[in-house]
Amino acid sequence: MTQGVQRGWGVGLLTLVLYPFGAGAMMINLYFAALIASWLDIVVMDPMTAVIGGAVLGVPATWAFARHIRALMDRADAEADAGE
Repeated sequence: MTQGVQRGWGVGLLTLVLYPFGAGAMMINLYFAALIASWLDIVVMDPMTAVIGGAVLGVPATWAFARHIRALMDRADAEADAGE
């Protein structure tokens, strides 16, 4: 199967646009994971540390999600082209 010309947004632009959502999701996940870890007598993470960690971990998480979305967009374009 040959690759056609990519239409629409690239992975980089998708990552940039979706980053605030990815960073926010990672922040919430970190904070709640730290709260659950408190059941094991691990020190609870303060919210600012969760914000910084979410900002850092949000980059690779958002990039992976943007790649997935781009692949779905390419698949939809290929199926639309095959239907013409």
